[in-house]
Amino acid sequence: MLKGAVRRKLHEGTVIPAHPLALTSERSLDEAGQRALTRYYIDAGVGGIAVGVHTTQFEIRDSQFNLFEPVLNLAMEEMEKWNVADSFIKIAGICGPVDQAVAEAKFSKAAGYDLGLLSMGGLQNLTEDELIYRVEKVAEVIPVFGFYLQPSVGGRVFSYDFWLKFANIPNVQAIKIAPFNRYNSFDVVRAVCNSERNEEIALYTGNDDNIINDLLTTYKISVGDNKIEKKIVGGLLGHWSVWTKRVVETFEQIKKAQEQSHIPSELLTLGQEITDANAAFFDPSNGFKGSIAGINEVLTRQGLLKGNWCLLEKEILSPGQAEEIDRVYVEYPHLHDDEFVKANLAKWFDVR
Repeated sequence: MLKGAVRRKLHEGTVIPAHPLALTSERSLDEAGQRALTRYYIDAGVGGIAVGVHTTQFEIRDSQFNLFEPVLNLAMEEMEKWNVADSFIKIAGICGPVDQAVAEAKFSKAAGYDLGLLSMGGLQNLTEDELIYRVEKVAEVIPVFGFYLQPSVGGRVFSYDFWLKFANIPNVQAIKIAPFNRYNSFDVVRAVCNSERNEEIALYTGNDDNIINDLLTTYKISVGDNKIEKKIVGGLLGHWSVWTKRVVETFEQIKKAQEQSHIPSELLTLGQEITDANAAFFDPSNGFKGSIAGINEVLTRQGLLKGNWCLLEKEILSPGQAEEIDRVYVEYPHLHDDEFVKANLAKWFDVR
């Protein structure tokens, strides 16, 4: 069961960055950099952190690297040391077949994580019913944060019935909607609204191409004779792992606009600017091949990482991607938080 304060924060909605991986030029773990990143997100004002997820690089689990447990432990140490609030949402990424997923869930819970972000990636051989069984087994160990991963990076398209069964599983607490597709995203919202647990599940956007619109929309779904209203209350995003101080400020603007039931046109314009910046970071023109290196490149320019290296040497910036990042930096100076980072770098890298 979730702690009351965590559950309230989850349903209230918040900013949750997907934590990247800090590496040395030899592609080994840069512990000081990893700790500094966690401190950066906390000081930026986020409401939670997701570790061991796609942006952290799924390869941390491979035997040649064996970084899953060390990376999750480092983040937990810093969250405890940096005195986060009781409501701070600690999320561990969980992957793989049933046995692996259950083992990762057990470790994550023992390490102090509140929820497991359960990826369905890399399991193309399993039927939807077999995947539902997997969710049930993981949910017996740790509260589940569902994850609709886009097909371009290893996910797959799921049916409406799959999400309805998913939402009805006890201990599923939230779902990250990230298929980068409006039709597929709507399937999840409709399924949750039609489930017996529609009030028990918080919806979060992972659609980095549509962040602001997702957060501004109130869905009204017909269920029998009633209309169920549901909002995507927050985001768990790789895009939010950069320029995070500005992200938190923008999220507060969105919340205020929702409370006042007035959506300023400036927010919609801002949303398209953020989508343009995301295209530079995530590299959709090349099938997202440079997405992790792109995030790392931005953090490197700010001094939070030593380089944009990834565990796999093939994971690099695509041709022209650095120039695209140059462009959005110049075009949208109001989106970055370079001054905030510069003012705090020494503190975040202080190993004491």
